[in-house]
Amino acid sequence: MEKVKEIAAGKAKSMFTTNNPNELIMEFRDDASAFDGKKRASLAGKGAVNNQFNAFIMDYLGDNGVDHHLINLMDNTHSLVHSLDMFPIECVIRNRATGSICRRLGTEDGLILEKPLFEFFLKDDDLGDPLINRNHIVSFGWAKDDELDEMISTSHKVNELLTKLFADSGMILVDFKLEFGVSSGKILLGDEFTPDGCRLWDDQTLEKLDKDRFRQDLGDVIESYHMVAHRLGMQIKVD
Repeated sequence: MEKVKEIAAGKAKSMFTTNNPNELIMEFRDDASAFDGKKRASLAGKGAVNNQFNAFIMDYLGDNGVDHHLINLMDNTHSLVHSLDMFPIECVIRNRATGSICRRLGTEDGLILEKPLFEFFLKDDDLGDPLINRNHIVSFGWAKDDELDEMISTSHKVNELLTKLFADSGMILVDFKLEFGVSSGKILLGDEFTPDGCRLWDDQTLEKLDKDRFRQDLGDVIESYHMVAHRLGMQIKVD
């Protein structure tokens, strides 16, 4: 399978068509960004670790009944995926309060929530990915009620599976975002699950092991990503 044409270039990934109209190649680049693209850098090896990390997580979720778009890992930085008609929304689950919700609600950083909190955000960098609710989504035609029910249910299932997976490796899954799309009438988990799109803390020290290290200039970003992968039993291949 070979790249034919680049059709999308996000902050850290690019998507390419293939000779199969139902399949795309997803390339993970070394680019890093934060604050809606206001802070940018290139971190050597980031694309490789995120591509392989994502494949590991997607395979784990798939083995546990979560349908997703990944077909197979092609090489260190490329994956073959199903082409999806993406919903323009992000599904976020929070197990602890940190980041934007603390600024929004004045909540104590690190507060353990009594139950996982689910939120919808509109995927729009120019608007800062604003918080929305299901009434907005249905009224504007971004998704239907039954589709939202499935995305919410799947997000909670992912949370249950990954909270345990990370806990068994000495980490706290603080929060994460998911994106979904449709292929042949079926809703699939799309995009990625990497330390770029979740928060992971060491369960003893509460040290940040995710992209907050880049956001907050803590250093050792890629080293932390590799440490997370190592704790999960992964062997990351580098070029």
